[in-house]
Amino acid sequence: MGPQRIVCLTEETTEWLYLLGEEARIVGISGYTVRPRRARQEKPRVSAFLDGKIERIVELKPDLVIGFSDMQAALADKLIRAGLNVWVTNQRSVAEIIATMRMVAALVGAQDRAEAWMARCLARHAEIAAAAARWPRRPRVYFEEWDQPMISAIRWVSELATLAGGDDVFPELALQAMGRDRVIADAAEPARRAPDVIFGSWCGKKFRPEHLAARPGWAAVPAVAWGRLHEIKSCDILQPGPAALTDGLEQLHRALAAWAAAQAC
Repeated sequence: MGPQRIVCLTEETTEWLYLLGEEARIVGISGYTVRPRRARQEKPRVSAFLDGKIERIVELKPDLVIGFSDMQAALADKLIRAGLNVWVTNQRSVAEIIATMRMVAALVGAQDRAEAWMARCLARHAEIAAAAARWPRRPRVYFEEWDQPMISAIRWVSELATLAGGDDVFPELALQAMGRDRVIADAAEPARRAPDVIFGSWCGKKFRPEHLAARPGWAAVPAVAWGRLHEIKSCDILQPGPAALTDGLEQLHRALAAWAAAQAC
């Protein structure tokens, strides 16, 4: 049977349970949830990212609250002290995302549906990797998660950029789990690494390519010079769940494939 009344403190668990056909178990969601869109109309919004409506969550009588990341430690602590069962995952890589999705599926007895979805997803990943392998050169990619201060790609985004056909220009920072450890101290360093394509996903804030292009010393960056500046919505790439493995990856690949096609002309 598994948990029957689940509060999801982040979007990816909500999306995954909907994809599995187990949305009836969800009794509360994050206010930042946009995937799937219908969840906002069907489920009460009871949390932000760092905090939540503790009394409201308790009133919902959840038998399990699911959160994500060390950044929700304080919220998890409040909920535990309120007597609730809380499970917080901390996935950072594509492999960890997949493992976490499998654990959630197991909790609700939906392993078969999960494996069928995974098989289709991984088959598409293989197709994308094969297509990118035919390009004569891989583009250099800079992914900016925040602009002030500049924060480079978290590990799963870096891995997805690689799968999509590119090479992260800050691979050493992608290995750092904490956002504070991915801060780029020298504002000129991304320009020195000469990315061919730049992606911006400013954690829910609109990406402004013109602001990025106007940074001192950035005009000669290949991505800036050729206008290869792309926004990917945070809900599509910065949630460690289905969206990143599907829509986020597809958007990365489309932009990189367009760059590769332009090189062939």
